[in-house]
Amino acid sequence: MSTARILKVGIVGLEFGAEFIPIYQRHPNAEMYAICQRTETRLHEVGDRYGVPVRYTDYADMLADPQIDVIHINTPLQLHADQVVAALEAGKHVGCTIPMATSVQDCRRIVDAQRRTGLTYMMMETTLYSREFLYLRDLYTQGHLGRLQFLRSSHHQDMSGWPSYWDGMPPMYNATHAIGPTVGLAGHEAESVQCLGSGTVFDRMKDRYGSPFALESTHISLLGSDVGVEVTRHLWAVARQYRESFDVYGSIRSFEWAQTEDLEHVLYLGETPERITVPDFADRLPEDIRSFTTQGVYTQEGDSEHRSFVQGGGHGGSHPHLAHRLLQAVLGEAEAFPDAVQAANITCAGILSHESALAGGKRIELPEWTLTGRPPFVVPLAQQPEPAWAGAPSLDGGNR
Repeated sequence: MSTARILKVGIVGLEFGAEFIPIYQRHPNAEMYAICQRTETRLHEVGDRYGVPVRYTDYADMLADPQIDVIHINTPLQLHADQVVAALEAGKHVGCTIPMATSVQDCRRIVDAQRRTGLTYMMMETTLYSREFLYLRDLYTQGHLGRLQFLRSSHHQDMSGWPSYWDGMPPMYNATHAIGPTVGLAGHEAESVQCLGSGTVFDRMKDRYGSPFALESTHISLLGSDVGVEVTRHLWAVARQYRESFDVYGSIRSFEWAQTEDLEHVLYLGETPERITVPDFADRLPEDIRSFTTQGVYTQEGDSEHRSFVQGGGHGGSHPHLAHRLLQAVLGEAEAFPDAVQAANITCAGILSHESALAGGKRIELPEWTLTGRPPFVVPLAQQPEPAWAGAPSLDGGNR
């Protein structure tokens, strides 16, 4: 491993993964050193476009390169566990797109490998770095929401036209976009789940994963908290515009996500609604990568737009925040978030929710190894007193 504060980064998977190349190229602590893609024409197309010097078609060859400090994995979800473990065992720090894995056992393999090697692992969960999450986290820690009372989230997405391995996939197998912000904002880990499966997918899809459900909705209890969480996810056969959302209900203020992409979010003070525009948080990043909160590879370069990026509204400006946090974690300047145990907790909450749905809504507890035992990682700094609504302070300093 290099000892300099410039980390050499390798990216594997160049569809969604190409979005991060110029971010690392401009980050003051990174060198965009290598890329890996099985399809050689795509490898060189991307490598030539962005001037990446080192290129691999074989992941094992990439891992054998002693120059690489950090591997950023953006491959299909069924490959994540094997590729993450291999990278850690090869002495590389790892950032990996969601989900952590598609089975509880594979999540455990990653947790064990991270502990064994002592290297950084971070699940690159976009919703935990979106401008909405950063905004709500600030409101909560500053006391503007009051006491959290309930959290609700959803991820509605029609996966028609995606690679065939998605056909019939249980909705909760890939639910981290919905579970992540609720657990992350509350600051307490998932302790147990109870899930209802609803409706039915197309007949041709039922046998692939043995799952009939068009939609799954789970309730999550949080360790050490009286706050309840509801999470809903669908992939198929439901008429709905794409929506990654979360709602936050507090004793002073509540936040509800816009129903459709052309509307505004709503912040409530008591019963009074206010339509709001969530601010950007580019100023929290190194100056050279701030522009990527509002535009990325696909908007800057006129490339064919990746469906997840476009449907997800640019992932809330999260990509430069994710890359920056990963590099900070490797350099010892911040903790990885979510780290291996936190990522396992978020991911396994979804996987076990599907098991609960198959069992008719049985309550299932999360394994102990998915619980860090640390105190809550989000604590309000200044809990405000419970006000009469007419005199509650507004966010601009006045009263209402």
